[in-house]
Amino acid sequence: MSATTKTILIVEDEHKLAQLLLEYMEMAGYQAYCLHDGDQVIPWINTHQADLLILDLMLPGKHGDILCREIRRYSDVPIIMATARVEEADRLKGLEIGADDYVCKPYSLKEMVARVKAILRRMDSNSSQGTSQKKLNNLFDVNPAKMSISVYGQPLDLTPVEFRLLEHFIAYANIVFSRDDLLNVIYDDYRLVSERTVDSHIKNLRKKIHPHVPDRELIRSIYGAGYIFETDASSN
Repeated sequence: MSATTKTILIVEDEHKLAQLLLEYMEMAGYQAYCLHDGDQVIPWINTHQADLLILDLMLPGKHGDILCREIRRYSDVPIIMATARVEEADRLKGLEIGADDYVCKPYSLKEMVARVKAILRRMDSNSSQGTSQKKLNNLFDVNPAKMSISVYGQPLDLTPVEFRLLEHFIAYANIVFSRDDLLNVIYDDYRLVSERTVDSHIKNLRKKIHPHVPDRELIRSIYGAGYIFETDASSN
């Protein structure tokens, strides 16, 4: 897919930096928009389509880390967090709450463009893989906007955590994930929970899927590694 089809939202309260970044993104072939206040971000996202966000942490209005958490509740749009905070703990916190990358100011505009290209290239690859896997089994219909998943057209009664977990499995079928990986998928609020919490959610998901697919176990335990969602019936 051409870079010209990609839209970059730049959320940066330093107007001069935002304008320079916008110009660099446009020179790279992207369509770019700038916002300078955190309170503008969610309304903009709700009415526009963005393929990637460059999100400053220190913003007037709603803070960048709050925005990242809110966006992650309903969207997996890539987020590059940009901030003057350089401590390792700050970088780790940014990644833990859902950022895909973390860039410390001052940064090279060319490097930022390169990071954007790398993330979008990876997302395109993951998207193609997810689409291919869904075509393989044709079992599930996922509606992220309504947080609903159907099996053979029959809706599953899922909790929000179960929805996030199953949506992740469907998007990345036939890949092994550790319990810690899955905890990062289903929780984003730093709660202290045991990795065995994942086992409980997996057990509930299996019970809800089984009546619709009784002849196979789609979510399989891998001893010492975690879980895999298998779409190839021949692998069971």
